[in-house]
Amino acid sequence: IVENVKFKPGQKHQTPSPGSGDRVFYDTLFAQNPDSHMAQEWCVAHGTLPVLEADRLHRIICKRKNIVVKSASPIKKSQSNGKSSKSKSSSSSGGAKKKVKTSNVDAVVTDTGLDAGGVWEGVGAKEF
Repeated sequence: IVENVKFKPGQKHQTPSPGSGDRVFYDTLFAQNPDSHMAQEWCVAHGTLPVLEADRLHRIICKRKNIVVKSASPIKKSQSNGKSSKSKSSSSSGGAKKKVKTSNVDAVVTDTGLDAGGVWEGVGAKEF
């Protein structure tokens, strides 16, 4: 059963339970150092802050990352500093532009630490 969950501004993940180790760590870090970028981003992304504070911090995070917030979805600013790219101006296909789709999936390292085997596997265990 999927519930209709409403997220807070900037929230990307479900809110973890109050006893979750990550939540305890980041909430404590944010309480001790409200200027911590790492704590701000985690608390906003996981919805552990009140709505007004989450909205305020979400706008600060977007400004820090050069993202323009329009309505509910953030849109990245275009990085144009008056420099024109040669690849944009010289197109061999008569003005048709080809969209290149990039993915960050390959850049993600998924080491969960649960690999089979290791140097210390079976040390101290007795065979029955």
